[in-house]
Amino acid sequence: MTPAARLSGAIDLLCAIQNAPHRPADAVANNFFRERRYIGGGDRRAISTLAWDVLRAWRRLHWHLRAELRYRHEDISPRLLCAAMLHFVGQPLSSIQALFSGERYAPAPLSEREYAMLAALEGQSITDEKQSLPVRLEYPDWLHPYLERDFGERLEEEMRALMGAPTLDLRVNLLKGTREEALRRLKREGFDGQPTPLSPWGIRLEGRQPVTAAALFRDGLVEIQDEGSQLIAAAVDARPGERLLDYCAGAAGKTLAIAMTMENKGQIVACDVSSIRLEGAVKRLRRAGVHNVTRHLLKEGDKWAKRREGQFETVLVDAPCSGTGTWRRNPDARLRLSETDVQELCVKQAAILDIAARLVRPGGKLVYATCSLLGVENTQQIEAFLKRRADYQRLPSARRSLFLPESLRQDSAFALTPYSYGTDGFFVAVMERSAQN
Repeated sequence: MTPAARLSGAIDLLCAIQNAPHRPADAVANNFFRERRYIGGGDRRAISTLAWDVLRAWRRLHWHLRAELRYRHEDISPRLLCAAMLHFVGQPLSSIQALFSGERYAPAPLSEREYAMLAALEGQSITDEKQSLPVRLEYPDWLHPYLERDFGERLEEEMRALMGAPTLDLRVNLLKGTREEALRRLKREGFDGQPTPLSPWGIRLEGRQPVTAAALFRDGLVEIQDEGSQLIAAAVDARPGERLLDYCAGAAGKTLAIAMTMENKGQIVACDVSSIRLEGAVKRLRRAGVHNVTRHLLKEGDKWAKRREGQFETVLVDAPCSGTGTWRRNPDARLRLSETDVQELCVKQAAILDIAARLVRPGGKLVYATCSLLGVENTQQIEAFLKRRADYQRLPSARRSLFLPESLRQDSAFALTPYSYGTDGFFVAVMERSAQN
């Protein structure tokens, strides 16, 4: 594809994302490219990169195009956002204008108004000291008091790190081979991977790479999984022969890692409220060679949980949350999240914790995890739970997982952020149920 055709693709992708405000951008993009299989891998990456750059700079771009130039939000189109993004990454106005030629596969020519708006940006930087902190760091205004309370003086560093591009991390499936073997096979297939610093099973690749087309991925030797997510499975510390419940399993990413630590021995029950997500797990489980997992769809009025109270050595609650820790991957989520969403999620998390707590056998473990940065979903949720349940306590140091690096074994709970650890943002707390009911 020509540069102009790639630009058209990015504009079309952003239009598709705007027209599906309740769907995650990555899901929209997957469908977008599925319907355009003629777009090759390199072109797909170029189109996605420009679209995601725009999403990551959404508030700053609008600040320039709306606040400075006094245009309303609805007047700012995806094509203008892409053009402004190209300006801010260093393309001269004449080159941008040439891309909008209107020729075959190229976007229509810039209007006089669009050209004037771009010309007014000359000499400006995308980040401006006049911008408010939430605009400059790309988060909603209402979220500022939460972040200020949780991060204090680290707020700017933490949020700036969250604006960057994510890493591409793989988890080696020890049921199929070792990390050393995976690194050798990656190199043979043209990928330059390095061991992750925290996860004993992780490999990190640079940039966007088509790893799903690699033979070792198709063979089930590696799975795409952020290092922070791998550390949740490490904190679970599941062992062969145990009976474990993954209560909010989704598409079974953490279930796969847990099955690996259990060496396919024992039983894992993967539950979720979404039949689509559970069905999506089947292919992944087969590819990984996992056969100690059964699935259960949770339905309203379901008595499944009541009949299994006290039956599991370990219950993992990977709770539904704001997803603020994944904003590097999902920058569009910043635009959709509301304070009401967070309040409703906190109520739901507490209810799920209370149900899950009853499923743990005396002496067993309850592991609570989120991909949120917010204390109201994390530490405050755990503090409130421990006040409600006198039969639970924080996991003693003697029982903490040796799969974790020593720095993360100092407490029964830990938080990961892009700034502090280079991972996505996660929170994990491990609690133990008293042996006496």
